[in-house]
Amino acid sequence: MGRVVNASDADYDMVTKSSEWVLVDFWAPWCGPCKMIAPSLEQIANERDITIAKVNTDANQLKMGQFGFRGIPALVLYHNGQPIDQQTGALPKAGFDDWLNRHMK
Repeated sequence: MGRVVNASDADYDMVTKSSEWVLVDFWAPWCGPCKMIAPSLEQIANERDITIAKVNTDANQLKMGQFGFRGIPALVLYHNGQPIDQQTGALPKAGFDDWLNRHMK
């Protein structure tokens, strides 16, 4: 159904407008909680019509800074190219499902 893509500061705007629903995951390779939620995000991409856009913050800090995030993982949910909600920190898959269900009706 959905897909997981890598995104950068350079193609961020294009990626967030590439699907009706896009969930941006700001992460880093050294981040334990980021690694912990990665399988849940892959499952969500397989279960929903959503694009998961992974932005490695070690190489791409501009967009994360524009949101003012101070920690990762940080996630931003887009609908039709517009940010509609954000979440900082790891959640279990059920927590992500609840968060997404509030918006994806």
